[in-house]
Amino acid sequence: MTTLVYIGSYTHKGGDGIAIYEFDGASGALTQIGSAKSDNASFLAIDPAKQFLYAVSEVGQFEGEPTGAVSAFKIDQETGLLTFLNQQVSHGQAPCHLTVGSEGHVYVANYSSGTAAVFETHRDGSLEPAGDVVQHTGSGPDERRQKGPHAHSVTLSPDGTRLYVMDLGIDKLMIYDLSGDPGKLTPNEPAFVEVAGGSGPRHFAFHPNGAYAYVINEMGNTITAFAHDPATGNLTALQTVPTLPEDFAGNNTTADIHVHPSGRFLYGSNRGHDSIVVYAIDEDGALSYVDTTPSGGQTPRNFALDPTGKWLLAAHQNTDNVVVFSIDAGTGKLSPTGIEISVPMPVCVKFLVR
Repeated sequence: MTTLVYIGSYTHKGGDGIAIYEFDGASGALTQIGSAKSDNASFLAIDPAKQFLYAVSEVGQFEGEPTGAVSAFKIDQETGLLTFLNQQVSHGQAPCHLTVGSEGHVYVANYSSGTAAVFETHRDGSLEPAGDVVQHTGSGPDERRQKGPHAHSVTLSPDGTRLYVMDLGIDKLMIYDLSGDPGKLTPNEPAFVEVAGGSGPRHFAFHPNGAYAYVINEMGNTITAFAHDPATGNLTALQTVPTLPEDFAGNNTTADIHVHPSGRFLYGSNRGHDSIVVYAIDEDGALSYVDTTPSGGQTPRNFALDPTGKWLLAAHQNTDNVVVFSIDAGTGKLSPTGIEISVPMPVCVKFLVR
């Protein structure tokens, strides 16, 4: 068994965009084995069959049009290296997040334009042009950051029947029903759930049991816990907790959120405070504060937990480093291992075990 780590990055400072490492699950060490060229690959996604990798190109202009792009790569099953397949326009500026369904559809969030799009894939992993695009509308109370919609992430329900699109600009968790056609973004009933005005919902994570879900709010520096009804797709807010210590007075925005594979702990990243907050997840889905750990760099844009739940890798956009932490299985607390690697502007980390 080999564990690989794919790191997506902005390419303003150089670098190919996607760096490929082999990960030692015993020591936490990372050894680079290759890379792939992909412009501003700020988010990556691997298909459930572990055959293909998809990357956004977070740009405002592509081939002379006001849009970003999405790229498809084939994963070599022996080496883990990537071969470029093709690229399609994302139908929105600054695509920043994507995910892949079990039937091969790729879903993309376009931040600046406030759109979400779905792409069908061929058997060889290459992308068809977008089959459906939805435009969000509305605004939020923050005149500087919420003049219009900003789709920030796309997350599939555990059973793949619904897509949840976090929209920072309108403080809504938009819900799309995929049960009739996974290639069509059909508004669910209910079509959305709102969070407090000015919160700016960013990333979303389901509990492994599917009964609970959590959104990290970029502008509000909070995490909101929800009860999830798989039958209807509805979300019922349970609790909102802070990501920052009470005595922190600086500027901060949150970024990423993940549930531990055991379902016992929740992790969220702070940019500004430059830390990762840890919460325990109670049996009823509620959150209890555990700890806050310095992330080991500036602007932890994204982080990932390995599938065994033993390790956390934090990517720091502004200090060009990825830091390895060990996770205490009993408490969920993080401990720095002293292991870190240098990557220009890393912003996404994805594990692949094969």
